[in-house]
Amino acid sequence: MKIVTFGELMLRLAPEGYFRFVQAEKYGATFGGGEANVAVSLAGYGEEACFVTKLPAHEIGQAAVNSLRRYGVDTSFIVRGGKRIGIYYLEKGASQRASKVIYDRAGAAVAEAELQDFQWEYILEDAKWFHFTGITPALSDNLAQITKAALIAAKEKGITVSCDLNYRKALWSTEKAGAVMSELMPYVDVLIANEEDSEKVFGIKAKGDITKGEVSAEGHRSVAKQLVQKFGCKLVAITLRGSLSASDNRWAAMLFDGKNFYDSKEYLIHIIDRVGGGDSFAAGLIYGLSNYDKQGAIEFATAASCLKHTIEGDFNLVSVAEVTKLASGDGSGRVAR
Repeated sequence: MKIVTFGELMLRLAPEGYFRFVQAEKYGATFGGGEANVAVSLAGYGEEACFVTKLPAHEIGQAAVNSLRRYGVDTSFIVRGGKRIGIYYLEKGASQRASKVIYDRAGAAVAEAELQDFQWEYILEDAKWFHFTGITPALSDNLAQITKAALIAAKEKGITVSCDLNYRKALWSTEKAGAVMSELMPYVDVLIANEEDSEKVFGIKAKGDITKGEVSAEGHRSVAKQLVQKFGCKLVAITLRGSLSASDNRWAAMLFDGKNFYDSKEYLIHIIDRVGGGDSFAAGLIYGLSNYDKQGAIEFATAASCLKHTIEGDFNLVSVAEVTKLASGDGSGRVAR
């Protein structure tokens, strides 16, 4: 199945281990970004995953392209041009000290892309699924227009569209996010959200205090119902994160199809690297909905994301067999020989 994802690929610079920014003397360099992370996961599951973006034609841009190629992602639709690639700096938290991210993405090639850079009729040929996040239209007004053009083309071709809401306060206000995303929602079949993003973008709030690690199942069911009623999505997935500390989280999810709720198992995760956790869920859900029933899909997505939290870097480098093993109840972590 051909799956197309569209967004920004960034250079990630992170101090080694759990060093703080102010004490770090060297930084590891990798690449990552919401939709790119989804493409890597899906390629690892054996799907035909295509990532679309714009990157500079210089060597750093090529290194970014190569980071996807090594995992089997189709990069043939990536446009080359512009002056720079966006950067984010990550300081990993531990215990009661939260992780920190600093962005340096102004003027990135993709944010300055123009509508004519992307020939969506050609890019989406034979595609079955299109995925984007709320980060992409937030990067620039041009990208919001380009995203809408992609969605219109996808709908004309009968392609399933998924969106991970992913609100980022550093990129736009809640008011602008609500206005832009509300205009894009009519094209979305599968919406992925959490309690924070639903409230900040659409004013839809769940019960409970996430800062205390509380997760209200009934509150989240109300959020899912309201999202379906407001936008008419075929499916809404809500991820449920109980943040006990920066190192330990409870993790579960639910899926709503307008009539029935499907709840996953809950995992207690000791976190190695949280970045990309939501993207791994999105990829797991896309794969799951294409290969299993709805209960199987939400179990696969949640287990896939659970495993991502144990892997360094943005990419979820796991196999279908590893995910299904965990989803089936084997979370012992015993050595596989």
